[in-house]
Amino acid sequence: MKEYNSSFSIREWNENDRPREKLLVKGKNALSDSELIAILIGSGNRDESAVELSKRILASVDHQINALGKLSVKQLMNFKGIGEAKAISIIAGLELGRRRKEEDVPVIPKITSSGDVFGILSPLIGDLEHEEFWVLYLNNSNKVLQKKQISIGGKTGTLVDPRIIYRYALEFGATSIILGHNHPSGSLIPSESDKILTQKLKRAGASLDIKLLDHLIITEKEYFSFADEDVL
Repeated sequence: MKEYNSSFSIREWNENDRPREKLLVKGKNALSDSELIAILIGSGNRDESAVELSKRILASVDHQINALGKLSVKQLMNFKGIGEAKAISIIAGLELGRRRKEEDVPVIPKITSSGDVFGILSPLIGDLEHEEFWVLYLNNSNKVLQKKQISIGGKTGTLVDPRIIYRYALEFGATSIILGHNHPSGSLIPSESDKILTQKLKRAGASLDIKLLDHLIITEKEYFSFADEDVL
């Protein structure tokens, strides 16, 4: 039987090199991205320490944490030393970070521009690999009463039921709404179905005296506003 080389276990490193101990002594901000990931996976493989393995994983996505968060369990398991449990740990850790970013979105008491809307919705849907459709419900002062996920789809679209959108509007007492959905492709050009849906929802809202103020198509860093482009 081959003897397992334990020299790459975090427990055996010099104390100053151990990510866990480093976090305790110097604080979380002192750790590099690879050291934080090393804590998540705990150990490396026979040839690499956890930190070295983490560096290699990060290098595969050009050191972009957002790109790492999009890898699947199967893709992560292609790295030697990453089994299903470690892959799940990485994905879970990054998902918690994404959700924290959601909660950190500042409360905007009043919508004054399409940029305000992008600031609210981008952390929620900007980097997703599938489409989601969200609605912001506003009062007379353009203050956000609620934000609501309406539907989840695939890479190329999602179904939207106007009745659901306006049922929530009546429930929340909204006088206006703003629509938003993401394009995983990265394209900011509205499709013909996007235009048709926008006009359909605008007409439905008018019959209830609920105004459609805007519709944003969102990618990770940019957006298209129907109102700004005067196509609402």
